[in-house]
Amino acid sequence: MDDYALVLNAGSSSLKFCVFRRPRTGSWQLEARGQIDGIGTAPHLSAKDGHGAILTETKLEDSVCDGRAAIDALASWLRWKFGKARVVGVGHRVVHGGARYDRPVLITRDVLADLYQLIPLAPLHQPYNLAAIDRISERMPDVSQVACFDTSFHQTHNAVTKLVPLPKEVRKSGVQRYGFHGLSYEYIASVLPDVAPEIARDRVIVAHLGSGASLCALENGISVDSTLGFTALDGLCMGTRPGALDPGVVLYLYQGLGLSAKEIETILYKKSGLLGISEISNDMRQLLVSDAPEAKLAIDYFVYRATKEIGALAAVLGGVDGLVFTAGIGENSPEIRKRICEASAWLGVQLDTEANLKNASRISTRQSKVSTWIIPTNEELMIARHTGALLGLLQAVA
Repeated sequence: MDDYALVLNAGSSSLKFCVFRRPRTGSWQLEARGQIDGIGTAPHLSAKDGHGAILTETKLEDSVCDGRAAIDALASWLRWKFGKARVVGVGHRVVHGGARYDRPVLITRDVLADLYQLIPLAPLHQPYNLAAIDRISERMPDVSQVACFDTSFHQTHNAVTKLVPLPKEVRKSGVQRYGFHGLSYEYIASVLPDVAPEIARDRVIVAHLGSGASLCALENGISVDSTLGFTALDGLCMGTRPGALDPGVVLYLYQGLGLSAKEIETILYKKSGLLGISEISNDMRQLLVSDAPEAKLAIDYFVYRATKEIGALAAVLGGVDGLVFTAGIGENSPEIRKRICEASAWLGVQLDTEANLKNASRISTRQSKVSTWIIPTNEELMIARHTGALLGLLQAVA
């Protein structure tokens, strides 16, 4: 019987997964990649094999209304597709590892208890990440699970970068800048030597632009700074999150408008950003085709914040040699890339318009002082690598 390993990335309305198989002889192979989306509304399972061929496009029962039910639905499909396979390990994306977890860890009861304490720091993601771990523990109690953290890659930040300028007694409770999207940035750093070797050891700014958006400053593949800080609310404008915000605004919401802490949390995590500005959508694709002035304003602000923070990170690095776009918007929106690159021309970014429209790998001209690229991210593969290293599995995953 072949051995299998799973990689899970659980969110509030989606469950992304990868399936790796190790034959009786030979190395591990990617067998399936897919997701269950629309959890709680219109659940749908889609999956492709390791070569990109479609395995299934299936509407699921409305009973798939939460993460536990999504795990059960995925398990049913896996049994149908792969039979009575032996699962030897499960790797999970966990958004917040706090100050303690600076690398992937084998999940134990004590580890899980620690991670539950961090839910207030990542309420939009952490509960769903941990719910998937709990459900796998119930269904497969003898299978080892590994937590891979979005914060770990940024543990290389120095003391000044991590600092939140509040009283020491407050900082001792764990208030510091952590940074997020670390699995994405770690993957980009790992492939730069092959994809863009001329900048792999230089000063690079990576723009992870999606529903969640941030920038990371790399030097020789090491994270130096990030626009995300104590929580995933900081930095750039995002789909439903505001990004950098004057703390006085939060005080005003509480004291001036009389909103409860829960109401403020809902505004900050679910009603702000592109959605809050436009009142149309949190999806950049919809905003780009809209004629509404509010949609234009949301796009303008998104580009403005990204450009402003690119300039700030260039200052932190003492200059910039490379710019990389990744994630949903970064990989798929020529218009947003064009606008950011044009606004960053003062740094030496010179866009190749035709390459950008074609979503080519390199989108800067050969004369550009800042080499500019599109590199698709692969957080699931990064999780697989970490899971394999920790459990002695998946050594051959590329």
